[in-house]
Amino acid sequence: MYIAMNRFKIRLGSEQEFIDIWKNRETYLDTVPGFQSFNLLQGASNDEYTLFASHSVWDSRQAFEGWTQSEQFRKAHANARGNKEIYLGAPNFEGFETCL
Repeated sequence: MYIAMNRFKIRLGSEQEFIDIWKNRETYLDTVPGFQSFNLLQGASNDEYTLFASHSVWDSRQAFEGWTQSEQFRKAHANARGNKEIYLGAPNFEGFETCL
C-alpha cells in the first residue's frame, strides 16, 4: 500500500473556500487503477494559516505514479492554479510506503 499526501497552508478565513474547491471538483480518482480511497484533512490553525492535507491511498507506489502521469490527473488539475490568493505557498508532497 502507498499513501500520498499533499500539505496545504491555507490563508485564515479561506478554509471553507478551500473545502468547497475540493468538494466541487471532479478528481477522476475512481477511474484510476490502484486507487483505494481519498480524504481531505483539516488540521490546526496558527496566526498565519490553517493546515490541510489531501490523503489518498493506493495499491502501490506504481499505481500512484501511474495516476500522476495519466490523462485523468491532467484533467483533475487543469484549474489548480486558480484561487492562488488562498494558498500560502505551494503544497508540500509526502509519500509513504507501508512497512508493517
